Amino acid sequence: MDTWLVVSLFVYVQFCFSLDYEGSAYYVYGDDEDTYARRNGGTPWCAPIKVKHGDVSCRSPGREYYGNVMGSRCKIRCKRGYEMQQGHAEVVCMASKHWSGNYACREIRCPKLQMPANGGYKCSDGSYLNSRCEFFCSPGYNLKGPNTVTCQYHKTWTSGKSVCVDVDVPVIKCPNLKEKIAEPGRLTARVTWDTPEGKDTADGILTDVILKGKPPGHFPEGLHKMSYTVYDRAGNKGSCRFSVRVRVLRCSPMTPPDNSFMKCDSDGNNYGATCEFKCTGGYELQGSSARVCQYGLNWSGTETNCAAMNINVGVRTASGLLDQFYEKRRLLIISAPTAANHYYRFQMTDLQHAQCGLDLRHVTVIELVGIYPAQIGRIRHRLIPPGLALQLRLLLQISHNNFNMVMIDKQGMDRERYTYPITSAQIFTTIDTWQGLYIHLSQIHLNSVFHNS
Repeated sequence: MDTWLVVSLFVYVQFCFSLDYEGSAYYVYGDDEDTYARRNGGTPWCAPIKVKHGDVSCRSPGREYYGNVMGSRCKIRCKRGYEMQQGHAEVVCMASKHWSGNYACREIRCPKLQMPANGGYKCSDGSYLNSRCEFFCSPGYNLKGPNTVTCQYHKTWTSGKSVCVDVDVPVIKCPNLKEKIAEPGRLTARVTWDTPEGKDTADGILTDVILKGKPPGHFPEGLHKMSYTVYDRAGNKGSCRFSVRVRVLRCSPMTPPDNSFMKCDSDGNNYGATCEFKCTGGYELQGSSARVCQYGLNWSGTETNCAAMNINVGVRTASGLLDQFYEKRRLLIISAPTAANHYYRFQMTDLQHAQCGLDLRHVTVIELVGIYPAQIGRIRHRLIPPGLALQLRLLLQISHNNFNMVMIDKQGMDRERYTYPITSAQIFTTIDTWQGLYIHLSQIHLNSVFHNS
């Protein structure tokens, strides 16, 4: 019995409450409050509340049916996806016939996204709820972080921060060098190139261009490998490699002919190298005295040979004999009264050991021994007739009574005379001094010619 009484009271209270509270700012009959008031004799106080994108629930202080009399309280609830823009969620009808606060519902909006450096984003609906924003980066940059974010109901984006990172390596192109030929007379080639410029696909700014290997200049024979490395501001690096091969052109090796000496400069048989030939004593040069290795890998001039000098000792005069040595050989004429002369024997013994040095200096020794008509003349192993030997002594004014030695240069000039033997080292020094003096005088002559011109 008590249970039914409680249930009956609850139903009655709910019925009464439905008459005093509304679920919106509109009456159940669909009329506004002024119309309802004219019909029922009531007096509305505040203007009816109308909220776009929201609902209103009002409660009067008494048992009035309408909810905009003085003292009425109204709660404002925004629809999903909207929030209170300003004011309070509950307002009261005041004695001034105005509500106690402002009210409006606005669409939920997330905070504005930060624009990533070197990139940007595009959104489907700005920063409003459920708007989807897609990030993108400038050329040369890659996105780090989520590609897209969505504005959520609690005004936050779905993911964290996205940034554009420079991860593309810079590009650099090395010079195109393949092979260089060594310069004439040298074993190196001059190799030059311009430092390559790198390119960066991001901001275009490069910090360093570093060469690994030999810098431009003279490169020796062989293969040389180099590389360039370039860095951008993000620390990315790009590299390229190149190489150059230096080749030395070489003729077939030159060998000295028999009875000769050969002297070559540079490396002996490389392009531009010069080889000079000199014959030993008693031999004269035939062919080219100097040959040069040419670009086509052949030697200039003609083949060099040293043939035995064809000295004609059967000439009728001493001048005719000496003319055969003009501009070819130097003469060292040794005269003694007898072969037993100790000066003569000492001098000839010393010269026998110095034959190589004499040959290098193009010196021919002529011996005049004895007194006419028993005197003997000799050039190495060839005998000079007594009459011709006597003419030589007379022409050069050489006494047959004691030891004498005369040195004659290639131009037939009487250079030095000795009445006693000297060492081969002294002879060589004298001849070498002639050569140095000749070169010095030639330079003075050339300078004088140029100055006068």
